[in-house]
Amino acid sequence: MVRLGVNIDHVATLRNARGGMEPEPLTAAAVAELGGADGITIHLREDRRHIKDDDVAQIRKISRLPLNLEMACSREIVQIACNTLPNSCTLVPERREELTTEGGLDVAGHFDSVKWAVSTLIDKGIKVSLFIDPEERQIEYAAKTGAQFIELHTGAYANATGDLQKEELNKLYIAAAFAQDAGLIVNAGHGLNYQNTTDVAQIHGIYELNIGHSIMSRAIFTGLQRAVEDMKQILARANR
Repeated sequence: MVRLGVNIDHVATLRNARGGMEPEPLTAAAVAELGGADGITIHLREDRRHIKDDDVAQIRKISRLPLNLEMACSREIVQIACNTLPNSCTLVPERREELTTEGGLDVAGHFDSVKWAVSTLIDKGIKVSLFIDPEERQIEYAAKTGAQFIELHTGAYANATGDLQKEELNKLYIAAAFAQDAGLIVNAGHGLNYQNTTDVAQIHGIYELNIGHSIMSRAIFTGLQRAVEDMKQILARANR
């Protein structure tokens, strides 16, 4: 079955809105585990707008689930990753003014810096994924960096409707097959919710989906454990 990585950044966003201690991302990781999550994803941004350095250290030390750290190819953040040793790191593009990650990492255009980050992390025993658009050129360069994984950016699919959404889904199918032929393990994520996840989960060879906003949105009304359980059921049905 496709694995579910639960992104808990929004818990930190809510905590930081009041400048206090609650709600704690570490507690969210524990509740997500109760709901059946297979991993926890957090994004340590350079501006620390949600997840903080202490969150990374605490979750890595205490959570029993694998930790996936999303991060820019920043020397500062790479060093933090090398010190805390998350199970995996996903390299993403990052701009200070964006609300969320917009588009995939341009591996082809920034090959040297991406390859440096990949090799530095792998030397520490950390698995590395590159968050990229479903384009053959980006996949080719991703394979050249030595990264073991890619995460296909599903934002265009999630934002499309009707025939356009079918076209975007087909791009994901083609990209996933191309990446697997290149020896890469394929994850996917961004904009996935309780309505559009099934079709992506059914793409052959998809290893893990990373989902955050829609799970946290549902959790407001149902609780986090139930929200994770509901998403796990969708993945289970998709792979029958």
